Amino acid sequence: MKPEAKKLLAKASRAISAAEMLLGATDVDFAAGRAYYAMFYVAEALLVEKGKRFRKHSAVHAAYGEEFARTSVLDPQFHRWLLDASDKRILGDYGVEAALTHDDVRDLLEHARAFLRAASQYLT
Repeated sequence: MKPEAKKLLAKASRAISAAEMLLGATDVDFAAGRAYYAMFYVAEALLVEKGKRFRKHSAVHAAYGEEFARTSVLDPQFHRWLLDASDKRILGDYGVEAALTHDDVRDLLEHARAFLRAASQYLT
């Protein structure tokens, strides 16, 4: 595994821990953001391993979809979870009304953990 991919997976793990702490403190909106970033870092790690780097989130989403979901290298569900998490992060970061629930973020965290596990297994 390339050193940069390894660092991104470690960062994803830290983002999950941060999301858990924020959720425990009932800061649902910011916990959603950290859960999304965990999945984003996982997607970046997988792409970096293939020599691909991008500046925009949308480019990472699209490239991950092409490289891993469309080809079923990894379960296509991970791509759907990444996109859904992105939508929830935007809602949490920019929305002014409480729209996300504790259960929403708990699901995001479960998805982030599963995505990290699958990527780690794939990359080792």
